[in-house]
Amino acid sequence: MTTTQSVLEHHLTAFGGGDLEEILADYDDDSIIVTPDETYRGLDEIPRFFEGLFADFRQEGAEAVIDLQKVEGDIAYITWHGETPDNVYEFCTDTFVVEDGVITTQTFAGKIDAK
Repeated sequence: MTTTQSVLEHHLTAFGGGDLEEILADYDDDSIIVTPDETYRGLDEIPRFFEGLFADFRQEGAEAVIDLQKVEGDIAYITWHGETPDNVYEFCTDTFVVEDGVITTQTFAGKIDAK
């Protein structure tokens, strides 16, 4: 049985490894990611959300740190911060709704400043 905690752990490991294929395994065609700037729907659009983040965090010296992680039933919540050569991610937050082992809904917001 896949739990919300195990989906979150898989997601964070895939993100940390910059592995787009593994990250997409957490979503399906009905999943959405909502950000202040755009909503990404399904497996055709969701990769665009991660491609920019992966490009930024693959750079030498980039790091992201999880500050808070909570799981309550089908909801996972994290706050994090990070820095790359190009940006300071001062405070970021993600909320994930997980149903049947799939992230059906994710929200993301952050205070991100270019260097």
